[in-house]
Amino acid sequence: MVSARLNRGAHLITNNSAISAKPPAQGPHELFPKGAILPFILVTALFFLWGIPNNLNDVLIRQFMKSFAITRLKAGLVQSAFYFGYFVLSAPAALVMRKYGYKVGLVFGLFLYSAGTFLFWPAAIAQSYGFFLFALFVIASGLAFLETGSSPFIAQLGDPASSERRLNFCQAFNPLGSITGVLVGTAFIFSGIELTAPQINAMKAAGQYAPYLRHETMRVITPYLVLGCVVVLWAFLIIQTKFPKIGEEADATGAVDHGRFSDLLRYPHFLEAVLAQFFYVGAQVGTWSYFIQYVQEYAHLPEKTAGYFLTGTLVAFAVGRFTATYLMQFIRPNVLMGVYSLVNVALVAIGVWYPGWLGLWAIFLTSFFMSLMFPTIFGLGLKELGPNTKLGGSLIVMAIIGGAVFTPLMGWLSQALSMAKAMLVPLASYLFIAYFAFVGSRVRVRSAVRG
Repeated sequence: MVSARLNRGAHLITNNSAISAKPPAQGPHELFPKGAILPFILVTALFFLWGIPNNLNDVLIRQFMKSFAITRLKAGLVQSAFYFGYFVLSAPAALVMRKYGYKVGLVFGLFLYSAGTFLFWPAAIAQSYGFFLFALFVIASGLAFLETGSSPFIAQLGDPASSERRLNFCQAFNPLGSITGVLVGTAFIFSGIELTAPQINAMKAAGQYAPYLRHETMRVITPYLVLGCVVVLWAFLIIQTKFPKIGEEADATGAVDHGRFSDLLRYPHFLEAVLAQFFYVGAQVGTWSYFIQYVQEYAHLPEKTAGYFLTGTLVAFAVGRFTATYLMQFIRPNVLMGVYSLVNVALVAIGVWYPGWLGLWAIFLTSFFMSLMFPTIFGLGLKELGPNTKLGGSLIVMAIIGGAVFTPLMGWLSQALSMAKAMLVPLASYLFIAYFAFVGSRVRVRSAVRG
């Protein structure tokens, strides 16, 4: 009975193009896949699971500045190591899933993810910042498999015309994971102890400063070990579940075109989507990475309170995702994203030139309007790629390297100019995303070059 329902679900997938160019506003299209609800739920939960470590990084940056006594620029390497893992492993992830299918790739990613969380224990014992960066790289390597597989899987699992809405619905669970990560980090990693320079000097003179730093470092172990155990459990649940064949996987003839990376050069809208995703992730990660510092510097609040403000921005982000999913029934996804991008340009400008409580709330609100960008860019970029969808998805995921580039750049600007002026980086990013939304996302296919 279950197998029959899954097979019926598989027949909903088209073989040539996973995603239609028609906007979901043109008719009552099915949002959820018939006959494949269990795989849909299991994969949707992955959006929640990878949101947790993504935003635990924002807490780690602040914690490592304290526990390793390092600068804001050096602490920004947390995001560089993390998003470099995405960059390195996204293309191999696509090749693995092209050969073995989405399910194998997702399970492998979950085991990599859990391995990275377990590495936090020896890293803390060794008191090694470099070891922590390696552990974060391993976690992100696993997440590269999850993100490379999950978004194309969800986009193709059901009515092609509702792919952007379906992606926004599933991606709405990602900020719930982000909220969980920040709450856990704020409650269990932050000790609330913030020493002044005289207190540090007194502790050093008494021989108490090194034990204090060690205690602060050890606080990161428990949250990551618990997270690793949950991830392993989820991997076994996916192993036990039968997944439908998706797109080219469903071709019963065996004559399957898996696509080629070179073919992707024929799609200008895809190439611009990769660039737009680079700018978006850089803006998002940079904003959240330094939001705690922005709150502390301009509102003069303690780290725990600033951590709860960050949690609030993630709540706004989650509300924005569900709101966008609803609005896309009536407004074309690219138009909605373009309007949201321009709103964020104005909000970030306020944060840059009016730092303080007004700037704080302006930066806070950008999370609501950025919420639809990742899945919408993803969905628009994959349109009409056909058998190149998996490979295209992997390159869009590789664009997450923007988080690795922009975070240390913003750290350097905050030291050279100010924390507020560093927000000029996300402001410029939203300008490009607005261009992509209104102009670059139009589906274009160049003719193949014949030799």
